Amino acid sequence: MTLHYEAGREEFMISTDPALLNVDVIHDYLSNQSYWAQNIPKEVVQKSIINSLSFGLYFKGQQIGFARLVTDKATFAYLADVFILKEHQGKGLSKWLMEIIQSHPELQGLRRWMLGTRDAHGLYEQFGWTVLDEDSRKRFMQRHFKDVYQKKPG
Repeated sequence: MTLHYEAGREEFMISTDPALLNVDVIHDYLSNQSYWAQNIPKEVVQKSIINSLSFGLYFKGQQIGFARLVTDKATFAYLADVFILKEHQGKGLSKWLMEIIQSHPELQGLRRWMLGTRDAHGLYEQFGWTVLDEDSRKRFMQRHFKDVYQKKPG
């Protein structure tokens, strides 16, 4: 039996139980509202959830936020797909979500956490994240297929 990590405050809850995730809400946000995963197929979202440690954020049982970690739970974690639905933004929920993620018992002692963001540096900096320095930019490499979810002409 797998134990799931949960935290609650007022009428909000964060849980790592994949059975609670609403894939339709996650897919809708990623595909239609995010800048990083426009048009992502639902099957790809489902596969990403299955192969990640996912954190659902709920208000009165309804999913209102999400984040997932690609991790070995020993040395490395990549934080991805973090969002709070617009009607629930400005309530400190993204900060709370980051607190819960970073305090997860299975994620303590990791050597490196990484993420990519275009506009949320201020949030992550509050939790000790830093922009890669000049030396790091020469050290880290990537293969990036920016338009992989865009429809092909024809």
